[in-house]
Amino acid sequence: MTTSHLASEWSLLQNEFDSYEKHSLLIKLSSVGVLSAAYFTNHLSVFVLLLLLTLWLQDAIWKTFQARIDARLLQLEDYLSNEHALENRDGIAFQFNSLYAQNRPGNVGLLKEYLRQSLRPTVAFPHIVLVTILGFYLAFIN
Repeated sequence: MTTSHLASEWSLLQNEFDSYEKHSLLIKLSSVGVLSAAYFTNHLSVFVLLLLLTLWLQDAIWKTFQARIDARLLQLEDYLSNEHALENRDGIAFQFNSLYAQNRPGNVGLLKEYLRQSLRPTVAFPHIVLVTILGFYLAFIN
């Protein structure tokens, strides 16, 4: 494969990486909207808490997908900057899914990956704040 194919893959994946970041922000803003709407309509409940937790997990899943793209981007950048010999499979362009399939963890591994992502500060904020606010309200004010 030529470096132009690797550069094309990098460009495509970089656009996707940025898109995932935007969608993660929309999930976070949706959480703020859900809690705000529940507060202003006086419908704060355990159901809203579960909805916020679901959005948090969805954000973690989204960021896990983004992390997979990030790993391939770093690999491509290494090949493009160091002009590696492209003899092994990692250096062949357009192998994102094949490489992931080779290293895909089992179901338990995927769940662990999602949970790790959910605890990263860039994912946990603002989710942890919103869940804490609602939890405090339900425990002490309601």
